[in-house]
Amino acid sequence: MASTVRALAERTPENRDRYVDLLRVASLATVVAGHWLMAAVTGDGVGNLLAVVPELQLLTWVFQVMPVFFFVGGFSHALSYRSLGRRHPERAVYSAFLRGRLQRLLQPTMAFVLVWGALALVVQLLGGGGGMTGVALRLVTQPLWFIGIYLAMVAFTPALLRLHERWGWGAFGVLAGGAVLVDVLRFACGVPFVEFLNFAFVWLAVHQLGFLRADGRIRMPSLLAGAGLAAAAALVAFGPYPLSMVGMPGEKVSNMAPPTLALLCHGLWLVGAVELLRRPGGRLVARAGVWRAVVAANGIAMTAFLWHLTAMLGVYGAMIAAGFTLPEPASAAWWAQTPVRIAAAAAVTALLVAVFRRFERPGGAAAAPAPGTGPIAAVGITLCLFGVLGLSMVGFGGLLEGRTALLIAVHVSAPAAVVMALGGWLLVERAGRGRRPLAAMPGRGGPA
Repeated sequence: MASTVRALAERTPENRDRYVDLLRVASLATVVAGHWLMAAVTGDGVGNLLAVVPELQLLTWVFQVMPVFFFVGGFSHALSYRSLGRRHPERAVYSAFLRGRLQRLLQPTMAFVLVWGALALVVQLLGGGGGMTGVALRLVTQPLWFIGIYLAMVAFTPALLRLHERWGWGAFGVLAGGAVLVDVLRFACGVPFVEFLNFAFVWLAVHQLGFLRADGRIRMPSLLAGAGLAAAAALVAFGPYPLSMVGMPGEKVSNMAPPTLALLCHGLWLVGAVELLRRPGGRLVARAGVWRAVVAANGIAMTAFLWHLTAMLGVYGAMIAAGFTLPEPASAAWWAQTPVRIAAAAAVTALLVAVFRRFERPGGAAAAPAPGTGPIAAVGITLCLFGVLGLSMVGFGGLLEGRTALLIAVHVSAPAAVVMALGGWLLVERAGRGRRPLAAMPGRGGPA
């Protein structure tokens, strides 16, 4: 492993933007650490520390960093799609682009889903599913919403990139304007269900900022950060938006689910902030040791993200099974125990990563895109998207009772969601595999 990481680090092209890789790793690590810290587990279930200590909700304005990950995704998607188009100007490359993007994303995700699905079925056939086990069956799939949103970004990249190339900031403005309109219709006019459109408008607008960065068009990051922070503060102070930039149990309005204009402004502030840190961040990651650490972390980041809640709930379950009395969340004893719990969760996550990291490796050489496969790939990624989102909502509890969750007016069960995700992935793989590897194509100058 160490020799592989060192070799990859040493082969890094000089023109690679290493700061982007650092942001990718740092944003996922922040999300994982935040989940571990916010979990307020008692004998009655799992709560949220931010609900116990509302004053801490202000910290979400710094540590709710999912917008940074989606921003980085936009940057990477633009470069990847353009590179594929330059190598194959005579072909439609959509299916090959989807396959390339989904390999590192869905292989570890499907391994996670199938392992947990099998465990859930066995547990419930044996009559279990209560206590911490039941909590785990319900919660472990919740972070999959992030995978579903990311799949939508991948799916819309070609169309939105064309809009960006024609309109630049104007394309971002259209998406941001859509988010404004949705919130006006939601809060001022009381239009039902319109708020769910902001899953697209808000997150795709943040993704669009990555396109702008790829073309060097974010020239005043201080203005972007200041305007975003001021707008978010004004919306929270004078509008119907809550302080927390993550979802809170029992709240009538969430900035996260579905996203609001306040969360989009928060995303602007974060994007501006990380761009302001670009030069010192670039100097940091230029150090050989730091870069090797970033390369190593990028190779396991998705696996760690998928399994970190499993590790955390396993630690709590072991404590309860061993007879430990869990202290009251936010009490002095709880804070004193926090470093030990987080260290234990990190250790268990490392063990799970060691077992499942093999699924995060790419599935082989990129393929030359075959003509006429774009529609098949589009159907496939749509099925993947809805399957993953449905599973994030329904969880693995109540499998034998046929438990369902409502996904865009359709009730979806966990088995149906898994079938959709797997079937969609197979369609994308079939459409994007092409006829011959890029390395075998004449005149291409070697492997991609």
